[in-house]
Amino acid sequence: MPSFHHHDHDQHGHHHDHDHPDRRSFLRTGGLGLGAILMAACRATPTSGARSPQTPTAASTSSLATAPSSSSASARPSTSTSVAPTSSTSASSAAVTTAATLTTLAGFDAFASTVNVIASGEYWLVESNGMPAHNMMVGITSWQQQVGVPQPYTGANAWKIPVNPVLAENPVSAKTSLYRGAIALAVNGVPIFNALNNRGDDAFLVGELDQWGGHAGRADDYHYHVAPFHLQTTVGIAKPIAWALDGFALYGETEPDGSAVGELDRYGGHVGADGRYHYHGTRTYPYINGGMRGRVTVKGDQIEPQAATRPFRPAGEPLSGATITGFSSPAANAYQLDYTVGGKQSRVAYVVSTSSVVFTFTDAAGATRSETYAH
Repeated sequence: MPSFHHHDHDQHGHHHDHDHPDRRSFLRTGGLGLGAILMAACRATPTSGARSPQTPTAASTSSLATAPSSSSASARPSTSTSVAPTSSTSASSAAVTTAATLTTLAGFDAFASTVNVIASGEYWLVESNGMPAHNMMVGITSWQQQVGVPQPYTGANAWKIPVNPVLAENPVSAKTSLYRGAIALAVNGVPIFNALNNRGDDAFLVGELDQWGGHAGRADDYHYHVAPFHLQTTVGIAKPIAWALDGFALYGETEPDGSAVGELDRYGGHVGADGRYHYHGTRTYPYINGGMRGRVTVKGDQIEPQAATRPFRPAGEPLSGATITGFSSPAANAYQLDYTVGGKQSRVAYVVSTSSVVFTFTDAAGATRSETYAH
């Protein structure tokens, strides 16, 4: 019977299926509302023979200090995918800053019920639990047995986006670096990671992503690896669908005024009609911002400051032949993921509370086992 192992996920080293423009066209808004509990750092206390868990690092939530490093995957090799990047010219090396100080970050207001944006000194602090309102995980054919669980992106662990971004003299390419942690944040509060996983593979092309361009990482943290174009339906073409962690906006497939997108640089961006630099999502690699055109601090191959994800159970392992076929939320804070292996159906059900996550695994023969992880 297929077992639900804990694996190391591209951060998640997962595999998914990309390139096909027809598949990308499936990235769309779903209708499933998910729970809004912000999980505190947990340490696993498995039952029913579960493995001994790893103890996560506790993070302070008493102040809005710099968040601890993300527990993303181990550093990936400095190799790039064979997928050719979008043809473009390099951006002007001239220092381009914002034309005027923003009073808020456009786009996030459309998700005000689940995302909170606060101006604090040199950063915008963005709080969320990282769970999208759309469905998740369906369509993944390379799965490391992680599931989406609410994350504590709040207080001291909020996402931080520069208020006054400035173009860097030496931009950082996502083709050869930034394999750990997020590089952008979607306006629905879901992080966006490098298009390449920790092995340097295109996550979309190897089957690791769902129909919305995301999946769950080793901390059971849901995140995207491609531009979340489905959000444009909610925010409109005039607003960004995401913000890169260097402080520059990421728009969809048109300019904010609805005109065609002009030539992009190797980082997937250009200077717009308003004199501000911004990025655009694309249907081909790099799909999102291809690096940091703006000034950032990089430590341990990830951008800092960075909100932390805290594994509360051992990382899973790839489940060969598995395809995720369904995901639902039958009750508040309760979730159910269905998958097949060799045509046989299995299930992972879990309930999230402020003190624990309780899993029930059902194999193809109908046998069940449970594991509980408490903080």
